Amino acid sequence: MSDLVEVRRAGDVSILTLRRPEKLNAISTAMERALGSALDHDTVRSSRALVLSGEGRAFSAGADVTEFQDRDVAAILAYYRDTGAVYERFARLPIPTFAAIHGYCLGGALELALAADFRVADETAVFGLPEVSLGILPSSGGTHQLVRLLGTARAKELALLRERLDAAEALRVGLVTEVVAEGGALDRAVELATRLAELPPLAVSLTKEAIDALGESSREAALLVERIGYAALAQTDEARAALDGFGK
Repeated sequence: MSDLVEVRRAGDVSILTLRRPEKLNAISTAMERALGSALDHDTVRSSRALVLSGEGRAFSAGADVTEFQDRDVAAILAYYRDTGAVYERFARLPIPTFAAIHGYCLGGALELALAADFRVADETAVFGLPEVSLGILPSSGGTHQLVRLLGTARAKELALLRERLDAAEALRVGLVTEVVAEGGALDRAVELATRLAELPPLAVSLTKEAIDALGESSREAALLVERIGYAALAQTDEARAALDGFGK
């Protein structure tokens, strides 16, 4: 494994830590490649939930934009098919995912955090999308995730009008799930992930994937997904045992 992403386990929860603290965990292509390798690690594949955090003074100050200065259109498109695909891979994991955020969470780092199912921030967290000021736009799925999470009006506000948001305001607008005291984001994220890891894994996974799909589905398709998912899960040993014990 790369030194840029640490992989460890806490019970049924895998914990990935971005490790480039001297650069405030700026996300380079090497770090993206390391993160992709970490997602393939047996520790992650066998876990029931995942927490992503950052070492040092920040979750991450964002993408290492110096790597893109001399890339032409073809090179940038090739990047999104290579290491740049890791954001979407993270978003599509079948297990629940958490971003434990402290300090800066800017640009590409916020896009990575938005790919998680839940974001737990401590009081030091600072959020922002500086891409437009650099002549580009939030990418790596970030614009899409922002619209899905907050709606078009709020997404425009964050991408175009707001330079920075502190943790309290991020909670108010719905960008984060929960805010905790300074230094407590990782512990709280692991606590919540452990709670989900104790639930029937198929039910958790299918519920996550169904909710992701239903946001862009018609009512008829949504109801069909619900009914098929329920019918499949009702046949599992976990569901039968839970229903047999319900009310006893």
